[in-house]
Amino acid sequence: MAEENLWLRQVAENPGHARWYIQRFRDMAARGADLGGEARLVDAMVPRDARILDAGCGTGRVGGLLAAAGHTVTGVDLDPELIEDARTTYPGTRWLVGDLAELSLPDRFDVIVCAGNVLTFVAPSTRVEILRRFADHLADGGRVVTGFGAGRGYDFDAYLADVKEAGLSASVLLGTWDLRPFGPDADFLVAVLSK
Repeated sequence: MAEENLWLRQVAENPGHARWYIQRFRDMAARGADLGGEARLVDAMVPRDARILDAGCGTGRVGGLLAAAGHTVTGVDLDPELIEDARTTYPGTRWLVGDLAELSLPDRFDVIVCAGNVLTFVAPSTRVEILRRFADHLADGGRVVTGFGAGRGYDFDAYLADVKEAGLSASVLLGTWDLRPFGPDADFLVAVLSK
């Protein structure tokens, strides 16, 4: 039996899950929560008009901010309802429905950002393949930036082993999107990867 994508399982068990997720971030924005940390970090890594893939883009929160900062952004997510929200909220940016385990675009990217615990929702058996596909989609000198929390079924050491198996190497490890150091007690990992 094939392993299940955990996002798709949640949507199957609760058909209103995507709508709840969309509203959750709208509510956070209305309260003034800082929802741009991931985009600020990625923006600082590249020159204007960089080509950026927002992998597992959800509602386009990260990619939309990066597009507004002057980058050429493509967002890919498995959930059509989230992609529809991204298209409505951030028109003029390329938003695609797709499975990261089957990612095959003609484009090459300066940065691939995969935020929002996306890698903890994919089927565990697809993790290395997704990282390989990220590597295949990098432009020369390009980097992958991922971020996810501890306690979500994907141990940081296992992730770093998968990174190596996928032909990538971790050049920077952080404990937060606002550049705090990563350490043995960190409950979050932001990793900057390269080929």
